[in-house]
This record gives sequence, structure tokens and C-alpha cells, in this order.
Amino acid sequence: MADLQAILNDIHAELSPRLGEGRVADYIPHLAHIDPQKFGMSLITVDGAVHRVGDSDEPFSIQSISKVFTLTMALGKHGETTWNRVGREPSGSAFNSIVQLENEGGKPRNPFINAGAIAVSDLVLAGHTPREAIGEIVRFVRYLADDDTIVIDPAVARSEEATGFRNAALANFMRAFGKLTHPVDHVLGVYFHHCALAMTCTQLAHAGLFLAAGGTNPLTGLSVVSSQRARRINALMLTCGHYDGSGEFAYRVGLPGKSGVGGGILAVAPGKAAVTVWSPGLNHNGNSLLGSLALEMLAARTGWSVFGPA
Repeated sequence: MADLQAILNDIHAELSPRLGEGRVADYIPHLAHIDPQKFGMSLITVDGAVHRVGDSDEPFSIQSISKVFTLTMALGKHGETTWNRVGREPSGSAFNSIVQLENEGGKPRNPFINAGAIAVSDLVLAGHTPREAIGEIVRFVRYLADDDTIVIDPAVARSEEATGFRNAALANFMRAFGKLTHPVDHVLGVYFHHCALAMTCTQLAHAGLFLAAGGTNPLTGLSVVSSQRARRINALMLTCGHYDGSGEFAYRVGLPGKSGVGGGILAVAPGKAAVTVWSPGLNHNGNSLLGSLALEMLAARTGWSVFGPA
């Protein structure tokens, strides 16, 4: 086994001169003020070893990474009928595009673009008030991370609600096609709040560890999903987790991953570890610029790509 802490230290040292590159997600006002110089990275192996570097214990807005957890919940509640409402194909379009949605009858391509995650939020809302559904999401993420301190940042949620006009358009569009069953404002309330979860790199790596360990959290021994479902969620992360940059991420990194416009990326090395990196500056696809590069360096130095060693 490679010296994982040394690898993280080296990656941090090599990227330090480039901290601040990329553009923060300034279209969400609260995120516009995040220090672009921040960089954190945490890696937790399936046997429980924790390695971290930089700002790994500072909470940040996980944004679209939360879509992995709401998809897991929707599959738990609705099983394979989930796919009647959302597809499993890469979009090839921007994460907030409405054009594809119109051409395809209001059914989003996958659960990780905004329209798809809004449809998943509608599924999670089934049988609940919005407040209950949001509480259920928070409890589930706390369960995964084994950490009851995880909370939603209300300032980020309010910021998204105040400026989320395009997401409102997507939701209304799907409602017009009969693809949402709850009132649009209720669905958007759930969506905006789960995207506003604040977590550290270490908490997020812990929460994603079940995907590296066949559906069971190896640190608690608690089963989350079946091994088949964990494998399939990983497959969707690999093919769809970085919007229209998913192919590039698979080519360069070769690990299932999910990014968020808060600058975080959760990556999974099946059978080995879960990794989170946070660097707020984004590339033109809306993925962390230095975070993607850090994971490329990690995969090359560990040989963890699912396609084989470098």
C-alpha cells in the first residue's frame, strides 16, 4: 500500500502555487464570497484509516454532491420505478440546461443534472411535508457520516431560493409535462435545502464510504444499500457525475465521482477508499478546477483508476 498521507501532502504542495485558480460560483450570491485560496482533501480507506491535508475540516457547501444521497434515498423508497421519472444517460449539456428537457418530454437525462435532482427531490418528498423531507435528508446524511453535527447552511439555502429562477423554470417545465407530483415550491424547497448542506471533506468522505465498500459503511458495520445498488450508483457517478465534463473526468481520473459548484468533489475508489477534495475555483463545466487535478494526481500515484493502473 502506498503511503497515502505522503501522497496527499505532495499533491497539496504541488498545487499550492496554483491556489485561487478557477472561478467561484458567483451566481449564488452567498458562494461568491468564498475564499478561492481554500483547499482541503480527505481520504478514508475501507479499513478506517483517515488521511487529510489542508482545509479538510472546514465546512463548505456541498451543493450537487448531495444528489448522490437523495438518489440513494429515492431508490430506497421507490426502487426501480425511480427510473420512470429520470434517466440514466449522460446529458452532454450544461447542468442547468432546459433545451434537452423540452426535446425529451420533461424527463431528465440523469439524476445528477439539476432537472434530474429536482425530479428526485419530488420522489423523496412523497408522503412528507417539505420540512419532514428535509429533516429526513439531514438524518440520512448524518447516519452515513456517523456525525450528528452536520447541518444545512440557512444562508446558502436562502441565497439559492432568492436567485434560483432557472431551477424554478426547470421544475415548472417538468410539472407541465406531468413529471412532478408535488407543488413546485415544495419540491424546490427540498432541493435548495439539500444542496445547502455544509460538510467538511472528512465528513463527506465518511458519508460516501459505503459506496467504496459494497453498500455497507465499514466503520459502523451498518448496511446502507445492496452491493448491486452501490455498484450502479457508482456507475452513474462515473458517467454523469460531472455534468458535460463527465467524460473528461473519467478519462483523466477514472473514478466514480460527484462534483458540486461549491468546489467539492466526492470520489470513490471501489474496494479501497472514499476521497473528498475541496477547492472553490471552478472550470468552465462547473467542476472544481484544482480538485479535478488533485484527483487525477491521486489516481495516477495510487493506480486506483477503475480502468487499471497508470
